[in-house]
Amino acid sequence: MIRFISVCLGMVVRFFRARRSLLLENLALRQQLVVLKRRRRRPGLSPFDKLFWVAASRIWSGWKQALLVVTPETVLRWHRAGFRVYWKLTSRVRTRVGRKPTPKEVRELIFRMVVENSTWGAPRIHGELLMLGFDLCERTISRWMKRAVPRQNSESIDLHLFNNVTGLCANC
Repeated sequence: MIRFISVCLGMVVRFFRARRSLLLENLALRQQLVVLKRRRRRPGLSPFDKLFWVAASRIWSGWKQALLVVTPETVLRWHRAGFRVYWKLTSRVRTRVGRKPTPKEVRELIFRMVVENSTWGAPRIHGELLMLGFDLCERTISRWMKRAVPRQNSESIDLHLFNNVTGLCANC
């Protein structure tokens, strides 16, 4: 008798409910039937089933009442996991960050220019490299110039004057 009254009361409540809500509940129950009819001891949910329940939780306020296969907390956990995957893919770095490395041939060319033309500074070497088709910043060139090994056999002007000071003074 109590069962009959609860069924009749449920019919009256469903009669006054909106058609959209009724259709969504019917769809949710049918989806759960499909899951339960699968030939497994423990019904498993496919990614499509999980996506269905996440979408249902977003567009239907009464989704918790129709849910029988899993708990509402499980659906919310799937929803959070979906957001984690989404933001992980969105925030992944697609291009290389930072300054692109200077090619080895350009570095060797800078070293060679510094050694062979010791009076040239970074602006002059920068201009020469631009004429050769290498687009580098002048600051990059000056950094690589500091790493260049100076020529050992050439003497500097200070050393030349120190070695020849007696000859210079004798001619005066």
